[in-house]
Amino acid sequence: MPRSLTEFALFAADESRGRQWPEDESPSRTPYMRDRDRIIHSGAFRRMKHKTQVFVYHEGDYYRTRLTHSLEVAQIARSICRVLRLDEDLAEALALAHDLGHTPFGHAGEDALAHAMEPFGGFDHNAHSLRLVTKLEQRYAKFDGLNLTWETLEGIVKHNGPLIGPLSKKAALPEAIAEFNATFDLGLDTFAGAEAQVAAVADDIAYNNHDIDDGLRAGLFTVEDLLAVPLVGRIFSDVMDLYPGLDRSRLIHESVRRLITAMIEDVLIETGRRIADSNPQSPDDVRALGRPLVAFSPAMKANDTALKTFLFKNMYRHYKVNRMLTKAKRVVAEMFQLFLAEPGVLPAAWGQLCGASGSRETARVVSDYIAGMTDRFALEEHKRLFAIDMEL
Repeated sequence: MPRSLTEFALFAADESRGRQWPEDESPSRTPYMRDRDRIIHSGAFRRMKHKTQVFVYHEGDYYRTRLTHSLEVAQIARSICRVLRLDEDLAEALALAHDLGHTPFGHAGEDALAHAMEPFGGFDHNAHSLRLVTKLEQRYAKFDGLNLTWETLEGIVKHNGPLIGPLSKKAALPEAIAEFNATFDLGLDTFAGAEAQVAAVADDIAYNNHDIDDGLRAGLFTVEDLLAVPLVGRIFSDVMDLYPGLDRSRLIHESVRRLITAMIEDVLIETGRRIADSNPQSPDDVRALGRPLVAFSPAMKANDTALKTFLFKNMYRHYKVNRMLTKAKRVVAEMFQLFLAEPGVLPAAWGQLCGASGSRETARVVSDYIAGMTDRFALEEHKRLFAIDMEL
């Protein structure tokens, strides 16, 4: 590393660009602490307790949920930011908010809802996160949403990179983001600030490692299967050599712990190298670099890709997971079609927001309603709607 990471503090988010609706700031909390607190107290945050990523909620209470995953991401993000002397509160707010817009049943639910919404402007979980924190959360007297800072909103929609322009990887700008950006410009053609980039890489570290943990404990693959995976296999082998006969649970935890540490240390070293090369002097310098500042090294990126490939084959496409996910897709698709055709069966507060049967306006309301469901509520609602037992 060219010089100590503790010297790199020039590009941390300092003074916010403000909020969409002007407010007096708190005398005891920074704007980003306030954002974090508003996210934690939101209804959408609480619902993540019963939203899963791979396993449906009734399969067991050990496996991660969107909520526990978000807490793990926040812990990793704060650790990275502390070393880099970035704003820990902003990174934590972004980590806690990054999954707010996910549907029930993980990516299976999102795929089903996105397919159903194709004729009506589509569905994107980052765009839905923005809708939640700017419109659908209705808690405050003076405005809809949570009225978060510009920096937090920017990070919610851009933590994976620019959304428009030559650096964008998206085919089209999600409708909800385009609508909001017309009133509160989030600079969609640049990368996000450093704290948002930290939250994004912390998300990668957290979900890869907890999927190893959950997949092993669910019996979808074995430790022996992992030994051929670059870096992961070496770490498991090292732990087994150091502690012969270690019980399986401790072996998994010790190995995953070491893997998380290795990934975090790689990010810190690579980010220090990129800071030395580019010498940013402000948050806007970071946004204008044209590439991420916070990232894995090429070698760790290759290891990360190899692990993702293994998990995709052995976990996300395991027949036991596929059986549950095909049911989950059917639940979402069937509810969407019924609500779209018969908005009168929606709860009154939602039904009154609808337009005509089959209309674009009704589809967006139905999408918001379904996206906000927990796994458990979605299964119960589907039963109420389709089980022939006259139960209300």
